[in-house]
Amino acid sequence: MEDFMEGTRTELQMIKMSEIQSQEVAWLWYPFIPYGKLTIVQGNPGDGKTTLVLNIAAKLSKGEGIDSEMKLTEPLTVIYQSAEDGLADPVKPRLEAAGANCENISVIDESIKSLSMIDERLEEAVIRTKAKLLILDPIQAYLGGGMDMNRANEARDMTKKLAALAEKYQCAIVLVGHMNKAAGNKAAYRGMGSIDFFAVARSVLLVGRVEGEANIRAIVQIKNNLAAFGHPKAFELSEDGFYWLGDYEITADEVLGGIAPKANKLEQAKRLLRELTETNNAMQSNEIFNLAEEQGISRRTLENAKKELGIRAKRINNSWYWELDKIKPE
Repeated sequence: MEDFMEGTRTELQMIKMSEIQSQEVAWLWYPFIPYGKLTIVQGNPGDGKTTLVLNIAAKLSKGEGIDSEMKLTEPLTVIYQSAEDGLADPVKPRLEAAGANCENISVIDESIKSLSMIDERLEEAVIRTKAKLLILDPIQAYLGGGMDMNRANEARDMTKKLAALAEKYQCAIVLVGHMNKAAGNKAAYRGMGSIDFFAVARSVLLVGRVEGEANIRAIVQIKNNLAAFGHPKAFELSEDGFYWLGDYEITADEVLGGIAPKANKLEQAKRLLRELTETNNAMQSNEIFNLAEEQGISRRTLENAKKELGIRAKRINNSWYWELDKIKPE
């Protein structure tokens, strides 16, 4: 027994924290998609996950962001692997409709051999293209033939290798996954099999329908290990394509349960400001904030409503007033 233990013993190696170089997290999209980490985008089939990531890829390929928190200085290279949709149709037409620069979006050829999450071609492709975003859509298709995603040890090993690839090249890796059908369960457990996929990801985004709004899809962050949770967002799918709506008042439970969200807080905030114009030309900002708080409207939402209505603030005798008489007409 002693000989056996001697033969398998690993030499102890210690690392002092003083020897470790601290690193700040860099963000592709703050606080939703970090560089050098794994992000999961999950939701029910047909609820807009692929539409969202395709439009993000299209924007990045042109050096643009989906909103002001994507601060780009140049176009980025993206690797987009789609196992469920054909490249010639519908992927390429959807990218073109989104205005993508397809020169900056690449795909690993799987015609000879299917790709898996631990395939060495992933690293080779990131090196060759200098990609800053790698998308696997859906992750269930990239597990490899013998892997059971419901077995924690197998899922953990696979996701750790993918996370190491992201960190090594400071590439954001986004895994798109279908939710399972366990209605009523927490979002973490309705994800892609083993909870270990959820555990290794630093950020998890839930994409889903908004009850009573046929064309609107909400994005709610249900995990973030690196920063404060981001405000829920939304986008609209119209006849003209994808339209970004920005901040939206909805919860993960409302998205998961198909519950109609409480009156959209942004619209509620705009309605409050319009009502105040009927009796006030100007009001102290603190008074307006207090009125909004009584209605459950956050300061941030009220500021967004102020911006959309074109209201300006003016300082009078060391106090800030909002000029309500200059509000944009409906």
